[in-house]
Parts: sequence; C-alpha cells; structure tokens
Amino acid sequence: MKLSILYFSKNGHTKEMAEVIANGMKSVQGIEVGIFDLEHIDDEFLAESKAVVFGTPTYYANTCWQIKKWFDESRNYKLEGKIGSVFATADYAQGGADTAILTIINHLMVKGMLVYSGGSALGQPFIHLGAVALKENFEQSKPMFEVFGQRIATKAIELFASKEL
Repeated sequence: MKLSILYFSKNGHTKEMAEVIANGMKSVQGIEVGIFDLEHIDDEFLAESKAVVFGTPTYYANTCWQIKKWFDESRNYKLEGKIGSVFATADYAQGGADTAILTIINHLMVKGMLVYSGGSALGQPFIHLGAVALKENFEQSKPMFEVFGQRIATKAIELFASKEL
C-alpha cells in the first residue's frame, strides 16, 4: 500500500522529520512510502496513496506560504477519502505550530480527507493534532515522529487493506 509525505523545508528540519515519519511507516508490513518536496511530487504515486501526510515549518504562528499555495492550486489532486495527517517544525513552543497544523487540517477537510493523528486514544506519545518538533528538542522528538508514522500506516492498513484484495 502506498503512502505519501508532502512537505516544504527551507532549512532541512521539516525534510528530516518527513524521513523519520517515513521510517515509522515502513516498519509496518506492506507499506511503500513516497517522500516529496512540493516541487517534486510524483503525481501517479500520490494518486495511488491511501494516506498523505503534510509537513510544514512554522512561520509567524502559521504554515508556510508554500503549503498554502499548494493547496490553493491543487484542484487536480484527488485527495478525498484518503487519510490526511500533518506535522510541523518550529523554533520554540510558543511559535504557533498548533495553529500551523490546524490551518492545514482545515484544507484537508475541504479536500474531503479523513483527518487522523492517533490523538490520545493510542496512549503515549499523545499526538493530538499532529507531530511537532521544536528546535530545543529536535533529536528527542524523533521517536515520537516514528510512532506517528507507524500509527498512520497501521490505520491505512486497517481502513484500506481489505479493499485492495
């Protein structure tokens, strides 16, 4: 089953966390992951993906303009019915990562995606809206991002595997 991660990364932090999420996804049997920056998306892979995770750096307490522009111009991408998840990187706790994530969640809902994070239902680590990595604890956040990827992949298998048979 194919899953995609789409991200924008100016300094490499968001890209690095996309790779950690991908590692978590790949730990689930039967999962193939495509990691794409916004300028190099494999349209066919994305179309076949059952889940799409979006990653953004946080600027001025919001998502980056590149992600917003992508959603504004993404009418040719059919995302309805796919799992949609979000992660963010930020310099500091009060930097607005939750606002950035919620901004993208609004777009996912407009696109008809099934928004998923695992929330608190799956226990620790609690990932309510989406995974967040701060500059001060970037390396320590990686295990949480890996779990986030595992949870998304597991949910995709649960929802879609029987439909692929």
